[in-house]
Amino acid sequence: MIKRRVLLLASLGVILVAGAAGYYYYDSLRHKVPAGIAFGNGRIEGDQIAIATKYAGRIAEITFREGDLVRQGQVLARMDTSELEASERAAAGVVDQRTKDADAARAQIQVRASELNLANSELKRGKTLVAKDAISVQRVEQLTAAQNSSQERLTAANSQAAAADAAVVAAKNEQERLQHMIADSTLVAPKFGRILYRPANIGETLPAGGQVATMVDFSEVYMTFFLPSDTAAKLSLGAPGRIVLDAIPARPIPANVTFVSPQAQFTPKQVETQTERERMMFRIKLRIPVTLIMQYLDKVKTGMLGVAYVKIDPKAQWPSWLESDLTAAAESK
Repeated sequence: MIKRRVLLLASLGVILVAGAAGYYYYDSLRHKVPAGIAFGNGRIEGDQIAIATKYAGRIAEITFREGDLVRQGQVLARMDTSELEASERAAAGVVDQRTKDADAARAQIQVRASELNLANSELKRGKTLVAKDAISVQRVEQLTAAQNSSQERLTAANSQAAAADAAVVAAKNEQERLQHMIADSTLVAPKFGRILYRPANIGETLPAGGQVATMVDFSEVYMTFFLPSDTAAKLSLGAPGRIVLDAIPARPIPANVTFVSPQAQFTPKQVETQTERERMMFRIKLRIPVTLIMQYLDKVKTGMLGVAYVKIDPKAQWPSWLESDLTAAAESK
């Protein structure tokens, strides 16, 4: 009886082992990568943008939370601009005063020009009269001196007017500089994306270049992976690819090659095996179309691991397990 049970258990064990081996063999065949297609391990990444202050100041307002989706041009934070606004008002007053000074200087030009015209007329008349012995030569010399003096005063008035105009330009430039500083104190999202980090809080004083947020640009979401030189040499920019994430292996994501590094490197140890790290590899970016990102915003997460597949032979066909139901969404406008 015991011997029969042992034989039964042994038979079941053999069946289980055979079944497991058969399943493994079937699965390996099902996921066999055909010729003309290369693959490598990688992770989903996105271009990160630092939202930072241009000038030192105190944070007056923050309008986002970590994880928020933000649109291009959306206000993310405002710096305290009370001092800048006071300086701008003072600069506006200086502009007004310099403008009045310039107007007065130009009015003085008119006065000096009139004086010169009169001096020219008197000199001309004096020269006529001296020719007729109606006045003395000494009188003509006096008129000539008066004419020269009027010319000098006009020249000085023109110089003063030019200096006044330059002062107006300088005052306006200072006012515009302050206005730009006030405008730059409102931090906006330069792209459409998601806030990853918020390292600062309201009330904190930041230096110039102090970071308020880090966001990921959703127009540049891709998987970075590595291929050996002999394989990378066959890869063309724009080549079609597929991304299979560990979290959702049954749904390949269509993508395209947008970058092939011009320089070989050792692959990062957190991505590849030790054997693969011993070879020189080329870094590749497989970019996910923006149209697809926009349709699955709630699913987009950087850092997810998976496998990237690319066609190194344009004539190669995707196996059935790499066919994607997302292709139409990726190609839609």
